[in-house]
Amino acid sequence: MLRTPEDRFIGLPGYDFAPHYADVADGATGRPLRIHYLDEGPADAAPVLLMHGEPSWCYLYRNFIGPLVDAGHRVIAPDLIGFGRSDKLGARTDYTYERHVQWMSDWLVGLDLNTITLFCQDWGGLIGLRLVAAFPDRFARLVIANTGLPTGSGSSPGFDQWLQISQTIPNFPAGNIVNMGTSRELTAAEIAAYDAPFPDETYKEGARQFPTLVPVTPGHGSVSENIAAWQVLEAFAKPVLTCFSDNDPVTKGGEAAIIARIPGARGQAHTIVPGGHFLQEDAAPQLAAIIDQFIKGA
Repeated sequence: MLRTPEDRFIGLPGYDFAPHYADVADGATGRPLRIHYLDEGPADAAPVLLMHGEPSWCYLYRNFIGPLVDAGHRVIAPDLIGFGRSDKLGARTDYTYERHVQWMSDWLVGLDLNTITLFCQDWGGLIGLRLVAAFPDRFARLVIANTGLPTGSGSSPGFDQWLQISQTIPNFPAGNIVNMGTSRELTAAEIAAYDAPFPDETYKEGARQFPTLVPVTPGHGSVSENIAAWQVLEAFAKPVLTCFSDNDPVTKGGEAAIIARIPGARGQAHTIVPGGHFLQEDAAPQLAAIIDQFIKGA
């Protein structure tokens, strides 16, 4: 188990939030693993849960927090195990899809979050939608962006290219990967902030492993679990909104299955926003406003 030194998170641009930590059990060994999360805004307000993907961390949501808190919301943004300020495991085989779901399930139940508005992107959706399926009563509404819940198919040329790069590049440049997935050019300091959780390559085993875990073939793990999750989502009648971007080669068009299959998505004001795969970096003000208006019933 590896823990990124705290001093690597000092002075990051636009990121001045108090850290919060919670322990979950590693199911294989029983040892505690520490999950980091941000928790801003009034403690008695219904939470907006912002879930990141690969290879980012909650820094991705730094520009959401102020507007949502100013609008009266409690904002919670965790770092997945292997990312951000959360603990990292030293072997790639320590990371599986099901273990990620279990870690975040334990964290969610430990915080006893309810009446949740979920915003999820990339692996934040692959894990976040599994949380919805496991605990549908805890979620009030969903905002789904540039993600999906594959069940043995659904690859794309963009994803195939990313998978190849992620497994062959000698040094895994997390910050530059995020920068390549945005429409705007990140500053050097922002790129460095995405590199901050990873002092060297030994900290990146989770980031390396994630692309191989996406269940896009029948032989992948978690296909049956995702099929079961879809059965719950196909009965989820609470409001569901899609906000995909217009310039993501990996997930383009993925909103169609969500709109067609989840009852709560019918009749909603689905939108396409400008941006790349990491649309949070390209359209933060617009997305924060969409979340706020969706919660308030606009």
